[in-house]
Amino acid sequence: MRLAIVLCEGFADWECALLMAAARTHLGIDVEVATADGARVTSMGGLDVSAHLSIDALDPAGFDGLVICGGSIWDTNEAPDLSTTIRAFDRDKRVVAAICGGVNALATSGLLNGIDHTGNSAESLAALPGYRGGPHYRDQPQALRGGHVVTAAGTAPISFAGEILHGLGLGSTELDGFLALYGHEHRTNESGSVG
Repeated sequence: MRLAIVLCEGFADWECALLMAAARTHLGIDVEVATADGARVTSMGGLDVSAHLSIDALDPAGFDGLVICGGSIWDTNEAPDLSTTIRAFDRDKRVVAAICGGVNALATSGLLNGIDHTGNSAESLAALPGYRGGPHYRDQPQALRGGHVVTAAGTAPISFAGEILHGLGLGSTELDGFLALYGHEHRTNESGSVG
């Protein structure tokens, strides 16, 4: 199984880290990083990452899923246009997932116009060209999977990882336990506070 992770300059380190670690280390998935031109990128936190390939080289025939990580670039004119790649993965019914600002790429491609989805905010998506999915936006804290499409706010990397792995057919009680372990700190304690 192969999973493509799209990272752009200034990507949000934490948003795909758990997914990448769980997929590669625990599930044996081949995780490959794609960037706009196949070059190295640096995260918000200064993590320098080498790409395996360029976005243009992504072919859904060779991957089981496409994941678009969020970051500062998605609210700028520097954001790459992933519409052709997104549509190709969607057409082949591969998992297509995006978190935080990466959801903008799905929105501008038109993919979200007819399916339930979430993201950072309905208002931020409504301003994007090509997006007419307002009636399908769901304001919720967890990631949302509809068929083979997964969306999440930047505050939901744990459920994002879980929904992608479930979407790939890898759901299990072991996976749910693993994800619950990482989400444990978000439980409310007896005093009503988090932790």
